[in-house]
Amino acid sequence: MKVLVTGGAGFIGSNLCEYLLKAGHQVKCLDNFVTGHIENLLPLIEQYPESFSLMVGDIRNLEDCRKAVEGIDYVLHEAALGSVPRSIKDPITTNNTNISGFLNMLLAARDVGIKRFVYAASSSTYGDSKTLPKVEEHIGRPLSPYAITKYVDELYADVFARTYGVETIGLRYFNVFGRRQDPHGAYAAVIPLFVKKLMAHESPVVNGDGEYSRDFTYIDNVVQMNMLALTTENPEAVNQVYNTACGECTTLNQLVEYLKEFLGEYDSYIRDIEVLYGPNRAGDIPHSLACIDKAKTLLGYDPQFKMKEGLREAVKWYRENL
Repeated sequence: MKVLVTGGAGFIGSNLCEYLLKAGHQVKCLDNFVTGHIENLLPLIEQYPESFSLMVGDIRNLEDCRKAVEGIDYVLHEAALGSVPRSIKDPITTNNTNISGFLNMLLAARDVGIKRFVYAASSSTYGDSKTLPKVEEHIGRPLSPYAITKYVDELYADVFARTYGVETIGLRYFNVFGRRQDPHGAYAAVIPLFVKKLMAHESPVVNGDGEYSRDFTYIDNVVQMNMLALTTENPEAVNQVYNTACGECTTLNQLVEYLKEFLGEYDSYIRDIEVLYGPNRAGDIPHSLACIDKAKTLLGYDPQFKMKEGLREAVKWYRENL
């Protein structure tokens, strides 16, 4: 396959590029390096000079999108401006990237006859829905600009499928974590941020009382879902949106204890580090737990890693790379 991975220099995108290249496919990466890192791609550039290409460009520029899809069969659209707090601080840039950029990519993909457009959706779409576990067909009102943008992406994908015949599959990611997730910066995700703090013998700060819960999902499960979405031949599986998760619920307090346990195997001091508690964060969903039955039924999804197994792998990676 000839696959374009937008946002391919990022955490999830670079893992997808690596998997595809190892499987023998041709891969093009499009990234503007606002949140992605060239370090994620240098080993791929070196190891796969014949099958990997990098294009520096921006999905907010339609011409960049048109150039990126030239000669491409499939698109894995990972490019986005993540983070709920970032979107609250700067909704305009989030909107321009996640909605206008998404529409540009859909247009470019439609015009060259892309075989399938698989895109990163988000569990934030469930908004204020209190129903647990989260089922794809029942969502609430979005709680942040970021959540609005990701829901609009789903609506655009559905319209392009119905109106133009573009095959689309959306994957609602639930708190993805694992190797290459950036622990630095103002909008670092909770797991790498906590790992960085603990490894530096500093107290992690938990928002609220620590009883908010998440369906933390290891990166290899996300790669698996993308490959299933990319290659499925089940006609009922196409033009759908799927929860991409583990189906397990973990509180932030439990998460910190797991991290202290696993990191403590390398550095016993970490086991005794105290946790600090701060105010709840605006736009946060209290609880997030996915029902993954739809993905199991239509795509044959079977998560390879439970949360704790993935967390142990992630901790090992951070110990070796931070």
